[in-house]
Amino acid sequence: MVLNRFDLTGKVAVVTGCNTGLGQGMALGLAQAGCDIVGINRIEPADTQHKVEALGRRFWSVSADLMSPEVIPQVAEEAVAAAGRVDILVNNAGIIRREDALKFSVQDWDDVMNINCKTVFFLSQQIAQRFIAQGSGGKIINIASMLSFQGGIRVPSYTASKSAVMGLTRLMANEWGRHGINVNAIAPGYMATDNTEPLRKDAARSAEILDRIPAGRWGVPDDMMGPVVFLASSAADYINGYTLAVDGGWLAR
Repeated sequence: MVLNRFDLTGKVAVVTGCNTGLGQGMALGLAQAGCDIVGINRIEPADTQHKVEALGRRFWSVSADLMSPEVIPQVAEEAVAAAGRVDILVNNAGIIRREDALKFSVQDWDDVMNINCKTVFFLSQQIAQRFIAQGSGGKIINIASMLSFQGGIRVPSYTASKSAVMGLTRLMANEWGRHGINVNAIAPGYMATDNTEPLRKDAARSAEILDRIPAGRWGVPDDMMGPVVFLASSAADYINGYTLAVDGGWLAR
């Protein structure tokens, strides 16, 4: 039965930045599909852990500040040691800094690129090595953005980092597909999260955004559940290097 191919029972998913928002939504979606979850967060994800365990799944917490790439090998080791194995990686952790391009600082550039781009690559590298050692293949799901497709305004480092995520997704798929590793990305549209709070509070800007979305609403974390479960499952075994927009139709305009 095709629905059985979406079943993730017995799988372990590592999800970064899952204490709130889209990361929490994806962790809960994976748990509902049968996954146990290893959460990597700077802030202890007590709410997410409670909700995952209420579904009858296990949750392990690894504390780390992914702004510092040098911690990544140890973080990967802790994640795998906690659960005993890993089958899925969701690179969700990320930040955004807003400022006119003419005034944008080196610090804001480096901070965003470190966590949104460098961490994504090097954590994927570490987990891919473990997939290969396990001999079982695996799934890596990166979180891209509408700004992987478009330029945006006042977010130069975010635009650069999310454009890089799309490119790295293709690169990793090209190199690691022969090991049974699928690398894909999800590009969320305009979602009601902490990152978009300034936009949603700007009545004029929010109205402009909603006017372009055929669905007529901001996305919510639950909208990410189906796509992440699909890409993490055997139903997506022949999908590799693709970035899936979950945007209510934004790009169709």
